[in-house]
Amino acid sequence: MVKLFWSLISRHLASGGSNGKLSIFIFHRVLAKADPLLPFEPSAEEFDWMVRFISRTFSVLPLSEAASRLKNGTLPPAAATITFDDGYADNLEVAWPILKRYQVPATFFIATAFLEGGRMWNDDVIEAFRLSPTDELDLSEFDLGSYRLSDAASRVKGYETVLGKLKYFEHHLRSEVAGEIASRCNVPKQATLMMTHRQLRLLHEEGGEIGGHTRTHPILERLDDTAALQEVESGRQELEALIGTTVRVFAYPNGVPGRDCSARHAEMARQAGFEAAVTTRQACATTASDIFQLPRFTPWDRTPFKFAMRSMMNLSQSI
Repeated sequence: MVKLFWSLISRHLASGGSNGKLSIFIFHRVLAKADPLLPFEPSAEEFDWMVRFISRTFSVLPLSEAASRLKNGTLPPAAATITFDDGYADNLEVAWPILKRYQVPATFFIATAFLEGGRMWNDDVIEAFRLSPTDELDLSEFDLGSYRLSDAASRVKGYETVLGKLKYFEHHLRSEVAGEIASRCNVPKQATLMMTHRQLRLLHEEGGEIGGHTRTHPILERLDDTAALQEVESGRQELEALIGTTVRVFAYPNGVPGRDCSARHAEMARQAGFEAAVTTRQACATTASDIFQLPRFTPWDRTPFKFAMRSMMNLSQSI
C-alpha cells in the first residue's frame, strides 16, 4: 500500500515525455556504520531504505541517459538519477552493493587528484577535529577562530564553521592551511578514504557511470578562466585514461550557481567535451533547464517518511 501510495503521488507530480521532470539525488559518502562526527552522511542501513524507496518510486537512469532523454523530451514518468561526488572508497565498498541489490544505476563524479591515498582538504579538517589531542583547537592564526571540543556535537559544529570559512580561501592556500591543521592534530598523511585506481576501474567495469569533477576540486569561480578550464579538462583526461572510455558528464565542485560556478563554467564543460553538467541548486530539472546547469537534490532526512515527503516536495520545485 505504501509503495502504491508514493508511486501514485510521484507519477502525478512527474509526468514523462516533453513534460518530464528529473530528480537528481546527491550523495557523497555511505558509511558502513553511523559516525557521530559525520551526521550528514547516511549509514549503510539508512542508505538501504533510501535506495529501496527511490527504486520503488522513481524510474532511475544513469545521468548521461537521463540528461539526453530530458533534452529530447523522452523521459519516463518520475525519472531520477542517483549521483555521488568526490570519489570516496565507500561508494564502491558500501553503496555499490546496495545499489546492485535493488538493480539501480548511479553516476560517480571523481576528483582525480585525491585517488590513491589522498585526502580532500575538508576531510583534513574533519579528521583534525576528530583527533585533536587537546580539548581546545586554536586556529586564530589562520583567521579561523578557536574551538572548545567537549563532545561530538561541539566537534561537528567547530569543523562546520571552519569549513564554511576555509572553503573560499585562495585555492592553494586552502589546501595548505587544511594540511597544516591536520598535521598539528596528528592526522596521518596517507588515507584510505578515497578510491584507488583499481577500485575506480572496478566500479566502472561493474556498471557505475563515471563523471568528471575537476582534478583538485577548486571553487571554479575563484580561479581565472585558464586555470578553471585546465581543471575541468585535466580531470576528464585523467579519468578517461584510467577507465579507457569517454567520460560524458560533469559536476561542478561545491556547485552553487552564481557563487561557485556560472555560465562561463557551463561553457567550459561543453568545450571540454561533456554532454551535461550538474550543480547543487536544489530543484527538479525540466526540459526548460540548461543541460549544463542541471539542479540536484540533497536528501538530508534520516527517517523514511520525511525522506519520502522531501523527495516529493522537490518535484514541485523545477527550473
